[in-house]
Amino acid sequence: MDMDTRVAPAAADNAADNADDNPAPAAGPRGWLGKLGPGLITGAADDDPSGIATYSQAGAQFGFNMLWTLLLTYPLMVGIQMISARIGRVSGHGLATNMRRHFPLWLLYTIVTLLLVANIINIAADIAAMGQAATLIAGGSAQWYALAAGVLSAALQVALPYRRYVQVLKWLTLALLAYVATALSLDLPWSQVLHAAVLPRLSWQPDYITTVVAVFGTTISPYLFFWQASQEVEDLRADPQARPLKRCTEQAAEQLQRIKIDTVAGMGFSNLVAMFIMLTTAATLGAHGVTQIESSAQAASALRPIAGDFAFALFSMGIIGTGLLAVPVLAGSAAYAIAGAMRWRNSLELQLSGARKFYAIIIGATLIGTAMCFTSIDPIQALFWSAVVNGVAAVPVMAVVMLLAVRRDVMGQLPVSLRLRVLGWLCTGLMALAVVAMFATMGK
Repeated sequence: MDMDTRVAPAAADNAADNADDNPAPAAGPRGWLGKLGPGLITGAADDDPSGIATYSQAGAQFGFNMLWTLLLTYPLMVGIQMISARIGRVSGHGLATNMRRHFPLWLLYTIVTLLLVANIINIAADIAAMGQAATLIAGGSAQWYALAAGVLSAALQVALPYRRYVQVLKWLTLALLAYVATALSLDLPWSQVLHAAVLPRLSWQPDYITTVVAVFGTTISPYLFFWQASQEVEDLRADPQARPLKRCTEQAAEQLQRIKIDTVAGMGFSNLVAMFIMLTTAATLGAHGVTQIESSAQAASALRPIAGDFAFALFSMGIIGTGLLAVPVLAGSAAYAIAGAMRWRNSLELQLSGARKFYAIIIGATLIGTAMCFTSIDPIQALFWSAVVNGVAAVPVMAVVMLLAVRRDVMGQLPVSLRLRVLGWLCTGLMALAVVAMFATMGK
């Protein structure tokens, strides 16, 4: 969103990057709660139903000895997500637009295609889990619940302008508190938890390595980078006083501090919830010999006879709430990426008539994922391949993000700090090792 294109958005490139030529005034509190937005929503969306299944499996199979992965990934998540957010706010453009301007098109199209495929598969797995969870609570057909969830998710993104829709997403993050409440309802051995988190028993067995890779791939996913950068651009467009920071450096101190608070809090919330999911399943399922969990709904069902109806209900309702949060983020991030790559107008603040192609991606990705629930495709097997695609895509995406973050023509006088560069490249290296480990352990 460049200042000159607000006045005369003539060129196709500028039209795509400046989706709203008449942004509405920003609203909301200016205290620390008002600083929470893109980072909070992004972090919460990371704990989607498929992520819940991964954390449940880790806790059930390895007890408290997988908690260390969340301590390790937290600062790395903060680093790469903060860099993505800064690119959006400083440049005024999403990641795909910046990639299109500064990298070969074949690389951009490859990354965007991988992202779209992985996101659709992930949407299918999440919607299937939501349907199964609804059936556990109320009975009925899981497929029809899945259809209702998919249609509702697509309709809300189309019907509500960004400023209202983002408030819906913020409220949906509260669904994750169900997992905190579930864990706190149990009698947990906190001394053992602390010891295992700090001094875990590591293993080189293939199933242990595979689970570690799965946790890394769940917490550090490409769609999260695209989403948070694009939400910073949306917030920028929604405030008539705001400008891209590289053109208005006097706003930099306040905005970069807000991004820091938002991202640190959002990723902290995400990892804290993941930790409580692991704690719950480790202390209940794992302790009673239930070590194989293939879906979040299965985890909820297995929890009932061990931890009781209250824990079961909270766990199940959390699956539905987090799915309603995550599916729009998955579909939206794919739409932002494709629209940026193809120079289409893109903004959730625009009406359907003003960004038909952008919304077509959102609707199409959501409904294709929903339709997969009515096929013979195994959502668990599909989720495995989604993790593979995400893992493959994550490394080049992060490498490109790190290169964008230090370019003067992208960041102006505000390239990311040395500390963030170190965190970002460490995260990239970790994911590269995870991908190598994933392929090395396949079939074992």
